[in-house]
Amino acid sequence: MIKSVLPQIISAHQQEDTITWHIFVDASLDFFKGHFPEQAVLPGVTQLDWAVQLGCKAFGYEPKVASLEVLKFQQLLLPNSQVELTINHNKDKARLTFQYANGDKRYASGRIMFTPNVSGNNS
Repeated sequence: MIKSVLPQIISAHQQEDTITWHIFVDASLDFFKGHFPEQAVLPGVTQLDWAVQLGCKAFGYEPKVASLEVLKFQQLLLPNSQVELTINHNKDKARLTFQYANGDKRYASGRIMFTPNVSGNNS
């Protein structure tokens, strides 16, 4: 995991196993430098890292990603955007499903599978 700097969180709302963060993607973030010269775009790896970091913190996972599934990057996430990052937790499957969106506009989505925690094993 790359442990990138998290975006500015404007608000957060939790309902059972779902959390939605309203975030501001500031143009001054280093992730925009050189990605790309013609039009700055937030890298997909940064979007994925934010979902992993926030999801792990919210649902108590160690950041030990076992696999990624159905990753989709539908729209470019541009500087100075406000978006919602919604993460749904499936505890039985040790899985988080995430989506970046603003209204009907979807930016990215996917599933993050974690290595199950084994009792007595702290590694």
